[in-house]
Amino acid sequence: MVNDVIDFDMALEHPRADIWGLLQAPDWYPRFFRGIGSCDQTSGATPGQPLQFAVHLITPNGAVADHQMRLTVRKPGEEMRLEGTAVGSFVSVRLSTDRGRTRVGLTIFKAGLLHPGLAKVSNSAVQNWARDGLTRMADYLAGKESSVLVNMGELRSLQLSVAKTMITSGVVRAARPDRAIRQLNSLAKWGFTLAGGYAAAAARSPHNIALIDRYGEYTYQEVDERTTHIAAGLAVAGFTDTSRLAILARNHSAMVESMIASSKLGADIILLNTGLAPRQIEEIIDRNAIDAIFVDDEFEAQVRYLPEEVPRISTHPDSVAEGRYSIDDFVPSGADAGPLDPPEEAGQLVVLTSGTTGNPKGARRPTPRGFGTIAAMLSRMPLHRDEVILIPAPLFHTWGLAALQLSTPLRASVVLMERFDAEECLKTIALQRCTTLIAVPVMLQRILELPERVINRYDTSSLNVVATSGSPISGATVTRFMDTFGDVLYNFYGSTEVSWATIADPADLRATPTTAGRPPLGTRIAVLDQDGVPLPVGAVGRIFVGNEMLFDGYTNAAPPAIEDQLMSTGDLGYLDASGRLFVAGRDDEMIISGGENVFPRPVEEALANLPQIADVAVVGVPDKEFGQRLAAFVVRAEGASLDQDMIRTYIRHRLSRFSIPRDVTFVSYLPRTATGKILKRKLIDGQFEAEARSTG
Repeated sequence: MVNDVIDFDMALEHPRADIWGLLQAPDWYPRFFRGIGSCDQTSGATPGQPLQFAVHLITPNGAVADHQMRLTVRKPGEEMRLEGTAVGSFVSVRLSTDRGRTRVGLTIFKAGLLHPGLAKVSNSAVQNWARDGLTRMADYLAGKESSVLVNMGELRSLQLSVAKTMITSGVVRAARPDRAIRQLNSLAKWGFTLAGGYAAAAARSPHNIALIDRYGEYTYQEVDERTTHIAAGLAVAGFTDTSRLAILARNHSAMVESMIASSKLGADIILLNTGLAPRQIEEIIDRNAIDAIFVDDEFEAQVRYLPEEVPRISTHPDSVAEGRYSIDDFVPSGADAGPLDPPEEAGQLVVLTSGTTGNPKGARRPTPRGFGTIAAMLSRMPLHRDEVILIPAPLFHTWGLAALQLSTPLRASVVLMERFDAEECLKTIALQRCTTLIAVPVMLQRILELPERVINRYDTSSLNVVATSGSPISGATVTRFMDTFGDVLYNFYGSTEVSWATIADPADLRATPTTAGRPPLGTRIAVLDQDGVPLPVGAVGRIFVGNEMLFDGYTNAAPPAIEDQLMSTGDLGYLDASGRLFVAGRDDEMIISGGENVFPRPVEEALANLPQIADVAVVGVPDKEFGQRLAAFVVRAEGASLDQDMIRTYIRHRLSRFSIPRDVTFVSYLPRTATGKILKRKLIDGQFEAEARSTG
């Protein structure tokens, strides 16, 4: 049992002013002290007034306790006190200089009142916890190279950990060895491609439903046989493993068939974003020497002026586009063509980047070399065989595509949504008894915007996993979603270039809702300085990732920076004491205002907590006096009353003065890509601001 009073001290080899500077910033405590999930300032930025903080405390078993804490400076540079205002617990901190070192004295009073779990630990455990945190502060000041994490699995062997994950998830089973052999033979024939995934699933579970869309349901055997015929029909028509095929389509079974058939042919595939303008599509088709394009009829206007020598293949069997092939036209000729031999090499799969900072770049996706890719995802997300996975996230995006690829080893049923509608999404979950939802953050926002009576209308209790990725998700959205739908949320951080980096599970998100999580199996992450050297835990630097699915380069640009087989994500961030990654923002989003480094994301996170705000984006703009300043673009919640001064005052009490947005513009909506990313370049150049004002 912990005593009411614990009194001890320790010496640190750093100047007192440096130690004091860190101790006076409780919002930095989670970076150094395990068990503190977050420590957010709530008021008290006025000089001379105590600072107030909302603190999340977490025990090793994941239990969370929330407290309001007050920081009072008694003697500047020498003595301060942290008090739990509601429970009567406090920590007194005293600094003194001892032969060039800083001696830190701590008195901890009634620690057991802060969390039920603390009441049962020993005095030495509390002392060791405090010493560990102070040591990390010292390591931070010393520049210790500690911001590197590698996940090799709990068995200390990556191969054994991959095998265990495959067995636990049901991907590999001992039962029915004849089907298991056929499954492995299919993978040996086609490789770990979409073609191989569907062929292997058809060999193992032929009658499992593979795809569900508004046109019907299709088993793995039906999809495998039909795509073999389509691929053979394409070969009869003159397409080969040297062909390059593009796909411009929404989420439906014919789009998936186009990808699988092209994969079986061995052709290169370029997935086009449905939000691209006609001129952009024309440039991509020309630059990549595309031989044919699969296209939904609704996008006829976007491809109307493509050269005639580039055939348009409609994804709809009842296509009304004049002079167009239909994907169904290739089935009969393929069925009569005989067996289809696998290509000598897998075709290249190219996914376009979001283009939020310029024109989209073509990223060449690698072909997985084994079960390691699947195991990485499953090691941090509890999916199992026979899931029912709803995918409204676009399949042309890396996130939707990854979910589709993951579905085949699980022999899962994939439900496809062509257009996202929040209520229709909930209705589909209830109707199909979906166990998993693959979404982008803006989709979760739209669901939460539905009236409570609409949300309660649908039974979503079948959901075990809601996985989101593709853009930042605010902590406010994380907490509200889990409060509404349960602790089922998983946040994936990665990029088109590095695939995955980290995954935050519900326990991580309850502890600290803004975290990007921890590296999954077989993944290495590091936070590096400008010279490629690892930074200390808690320090902000460039995020680098290593895994077996780093992309093979752009088709039209130089690749990102690479250090020691790690690839840059283009983001800045830091690791905390518990091994969680936090993303501070894009490398090119950080601004220098009055000599201070300022990130827009903490301001966005703070404003997202205001119930009067439905959506918000913060960007850096030029400033004659300070060099740069922050500008906020705010969408008011329906019926909310909010003005510029209220927003500035709210931030003034929570963040530094350089984080207060000088400009606040109220708009009716924010410009987003088809995958939900905010187009901040439109906000920065003033184009969207003018549009928003002109539209009222």
